[in-house]
Amino acid sequence: MGFFLETVFGGLMAGMLYALVALGFVLIFKASGVFNFAQGAMVLFAALAMARYAEWFPQWFGFQSLLLANLLAFAAAVATMVVVAWLIERLALRRLVNQEGITLLMATLGISYFLDGAGQLLFGSATYKIDVGMPKDPMMVLENTFQGGLLLSKEDLYAAMIAAMLVALLTLFFQKTRTGRALRAVADDHQAAQSIGIPLARIWVIVWSVGGIVALVAGIIWGSKLGVQFSISLVALKAFPVVILGGLTSVPGAILGGLIIGVGEKLSEIYLGPFVGGGIENWFAYVLALGFLLVRPQGLFGDKIIDRV
Repeated sequence: MGFFLETVFGGLMAGMLYALVALGFVLIFKASGVFNFAQGAMVLFAALAMARYAEWFPQWFGFQSLLLANLLAFAAAVATMVVVAWLIERLALRRLVNQEGITLLMATLGISYFLDGAGQLLFGSATYKIDVGMPKDPMMVLENTFQGGLLLSKEDLYAAMIAAMLVALLTLFFQKTRTGRALRAVADDHQAAQSIGIPLARIWVIVWSVGGIVALVAGIIWGSKLGVQFSISLVALKAFPVVILGGLTSVPGAILGGLIIGVGEKLSEIYLGPFVGGGIENWFAYVLALGFLLVRPQGLFGDKIIDRV
């Protein structure tokens, strides 16, 4: 039982990180009705910005404090992602208002490739580290309850707590603020939202900025764990099954979908892997998402779309 719970806890903490990346997809889809294929590139671009600013600022200004370097780098990275959001709205989305969904989808593919190239050009293509002081050593808990206790990663636990707090803040933002309600109105109907005075351009800049900040937090966490390298953008691929499972328009769905996939892939790897040669963790999420597409295409909490003809 102790080993089982250890596996479940590990899956839950990994699932919160998946949910954090998936949240970027949900936020932008809710506000613009487009599935943002650039989210993985945004995670990479934001992580590169954070890593390089934290390296450059002490050299430029002559200080040695890691805390100050990280605070300044985070502020500069947030500002960078806001500028990126403004440029995306100004140069791409503004010219595609009320276009077909496939047109917007292809635009995000182009944005993805552009961000990959721009990140390489501005920040370099080596592997960089992000050191935000997260502890790397594991800890033992419930030693009196289970023989040998449960071994948990402090880094994963802190990362899951940060992700959970960010998810809670974004949920409150969408549900309780005027801007959040405006975002939902824009997602329902661009033209109707414009007709009642909601500034579409400003709303899109806000939601892409929020998506960029979410990508930054996800990039910092993954960069701290794995290092900032160009393969980090592939982490976003694991978020696709999460949003399919939870629903493209549901923040709670992204959370629950991430937890289900995180726990499911860990348990399947441990208990089913030996029978099929291992590697289940790499494809479990996609098989589960495919099953949901067959029986419930809108996901657990997604809106069921009914077209009248």
